[in-house]
Amino acid sequence: MVEVTDGVAVVSTGLPARRAPVRPAAVVAALAVAAGVALLLLAGTRWLDHPAVQAWRTVCLAITVQALPFLLLGTVLSGAINAFVPADLFTRVLPKRAALAVPVAGVAGAVLPGCECASVPVANSLIRRGVTPAAAFAFLLSAPAINPIVLTATAVAFPGNPAMVAARLLASLATAALMGWLWLWLGKEEWLRPAARHTGHHAGHSRWTEFRHGFQHDFLHAGGFLVLGAMAAATFNVAVPRSVLDTFSGSPWLSVLFLAGLAVLLAVCSEADAFVAASLTGFSPTARLAFMVVGPMVDLKLIALQAGTFGKAFAVRFSTATTVVAVAASVLIGGALL
Repeated sequence: MVEVTDGVAVVSTGLPARRAPVRPAAVVAALAVAAGVALLLLAGTRWLDHPAVQAWRTVCLAITVQALPFLLLGTVLSGAINAFVPADLFTRVLPKRAALAVPVAGVAGAVLPGCECASVPVANSLIRRGVTPAAAFAFLLSAPAINPIVLTATAVAFPGNPAMVAARLLASLATAALMGWLWLWLGKEEWLRPAARHTGHHAGHSRWTEFRHGFQHDFLHAGGFLVLGAMAAATFNVAVPRSVLDTFSGSPWLSVLFLAGLAVLLAVCSEADAFVAASLTGFSPTARLAFMVVGPMVDLKLIALQAGTFGKAFAVRFSTATTVVAVAASVLIGGALL
């Protein structure tokens, strides 16, 4: 049977549509949201009224409520760009020389306000449409770190501290550009395995349907990790003994490395990580900057997405190099500005 949708003929087999497989990340996100809501709202039980639990609930709720508007706005804009912006836009505006295309693509990351999860399929789409991989990777790293939503959230999380916003912008841009140039210098094609994955308009689907599906996926997925990150940060603030924190926070190098590793493990969405970083008051500004620079570029969910999209050989090398470059950029720029 032939059906016409938005002027496009679509062949229907008459068979029931195959249901999309449920991804583990989606299950984790849904469970995190449910657990967070239950723990934040339940009251009256004796153990929930314990002072430590109340403090944990307050910190978790404060981080979630502060970050949620920015997460909502970012996913709305990301879904709109994915559905309505032409897929070949960047191939038309980027310079032809790869060395020049890298920093331009890094700056262009400001036009994709959304979760870092969205940057991986977009980068893959750019490569399949002829953009040099080095420029696509610079865009992949910068998009979730320097867009206006993230920078505004950083300014709100660190009121009266514009140097932190500037440091995050410069360190993230420097990391994205350096990683793009490193790929031009050392990258090998056999490390890269582009997947047949589409980003943008699908024939036979309305733009609004694509926007709705993209927004639902990004918001639920990122929202689940936001709740997980808020719960982990609250646990960190309440449960970790002060002596342990002093061991790391007392050393400039250990504090930077500790929060960089914590950013990889927590996998907080880039629109929310500034509020988590602001809650880690026992650490130096440079260490908290490293948390915000490393997190949007290297975390557990991003490594998994990169491995599934480009291959394990790429993900291992790229994530390791990105972590080293991001920490170095944070230390140098944070030491100069903060």
